[in-house]
Amino acid sequence: MPETSPFIVDADWLEQRLGTPGLSIVDASWYLPAQKRNAKAEYDAAHIPGAIFFDQDVVVDPDSPLPHTLPRPEVFAQHVGSMGISADDTIVVYDGPGMFAAPRVWWMFRVMGVFQVYVLDGGFDGWKAEGRPVTAERTKIAPCVFFANFDEERVADLADMRRIIKTGESQIADARPAGRFQGVEPEPRAGVRSGHMPGAKSVPALTLSESGKLLPVNRLKEVLEDAGIDLSKPVVTSCGSGITAAAITLALESVGHTDNQLYDGSWTEWGGRSDTPVETGKD
Repeated sequence: MPETSPFIVDADWLEQRLGTPGLSIVDASWYLPAQKRNAKAEYDAAHIPGAIFFDQDVVVDPDSPLPHTLPRPEVFAQHVGSMGISADDTIVVYDGPGMFAAPRVWWMFRVMGVFQVYVLDGGFDGWKAEGRPVTAERTKIAPCVFFANFDEERVADLADMRRIIKTGESQIADARPAGRFQGVEPEPRAGVRSGHMPGAKSVPALTLSESGKLLPVNRLKEVLEDAGIDLSKPVVTSCGSGITAAAITLALESVGHTDNQLYDGSWTEWGGRSDTPVETGKD
């Protein structure tokens, strides 16, 4: 049987543990405008029993002009503590389609020092399709204190990316769709150029899963290597605004690659500036 990622759980596993003390279930759904889905409205209509909604447009750095910037540890701790999530909990994160937005919140918890955090294979869409329990009842929350242990080395910023492009010290893996990477399709945000960072490799997030389920470890390795990623060398992941980049991070960690960072500003920052080099075409 193919080896699966140690960072995912399946629907059977989660359903058997619903209501277990110390288990926090997080709905991290988030959508691009083109997907025409409202994450909060869908959560209010139906969610996994006991799930808390994690708004990826709200749990951000309030002082950043960029979308989805990772908040400072104390801000993150305040948000998730108010959700009743403890750093000692076992945390299961899901989104609608599976393996789209949930890996970002998985990554956020990990850089804040929580490692017993997992992504639900198949997402909520798969959960519903299998007839598993859902509810519209508001989840009761008991606020708690969340202790963050932030690992800033896992986060890359603009200065890091400028240096990486000059030195080649890390590979850049871009999770955006190929058309945006190549510069033949427009970016969804106004004023942001299409294309990619010099030397970047295209690893579209959706190539890492099938039907919302993460590919087995051997196939993840094939996808990454076929995209030109050398798994023996450092990697920094990027995307539009830092969300789907984490799908590549999840894939990398799943195949045992731990020398990776996520570029939090991602293409919104890089492509939105006039002083950053941009290339088009295939990598």
